[in-house]
Amino acid sequence: MRIVFIGPPGAGKGTQCKRLVELLGIPQLSTGEMLREVKRQDTALARWVARHLDAGELAPDHLVMRIVAQRLAQPDCEAGCLFDGFPRTIVQAQLLDEYFSRSSRKLDLVLDLHVVQEQLVLRLLKRAELEDRGDDDYDTIKARLRVFETQTAPLLDYYRKRGLLTTIDGMQSPDEVFEQIRLAVAART
Repeated sequence: MRIVFIGPPGAGKGTQCKRLVELLGIPQLSTGEMLREVKRQDTALARWVARHLDAGELAPDHLVMRIVAQRLAQPDCEAGCLFDGFPRTIVQAQLLDEYFSRSSRKLDLVLDLHVVQEQLVLRLLKRAELEDRGDDDYDTIKARLRVFETQTAPLLDYYRKRGLLTTIDGMQSPDEVFEQIRLAVAART
């Protein structure tokens, strides 16, 4: 299965992806982690990516798709994968659709993890403290949430129209959220 997780920063995409990886035995593709890895390198590209990420902006669509396509070409993705934080824009979704149409693969399910904004801010500030993530200060969090609302939230309609979207209440306990996810996945298999 190929599953996309959509949700604002702090909604729990990474946490739930890890649980689903164990259940399905397919890899988690975290574009956030992939971009942070690029950012740690000592290259002009890394500095360019860092400027975008440190300002709370999304990395350019073509760059993200290039990184994702390289990862999808690896053998462990043959049976499927979980997309954590990708696509984040309509353009990225269209690029992914084009990639799949060329490779005779398809997207099976899109999970929307819905959490109210006040809770997201609290979760992200706590994560910043626990994980020493400099990209999660208050101003950057607010900027990232604005970016989500303007650039990523339109994906919900994009995937709803294609019959792929299932909304999950991310305000519940992690176990309750995972049970809803497990049921949504079972309905597609």
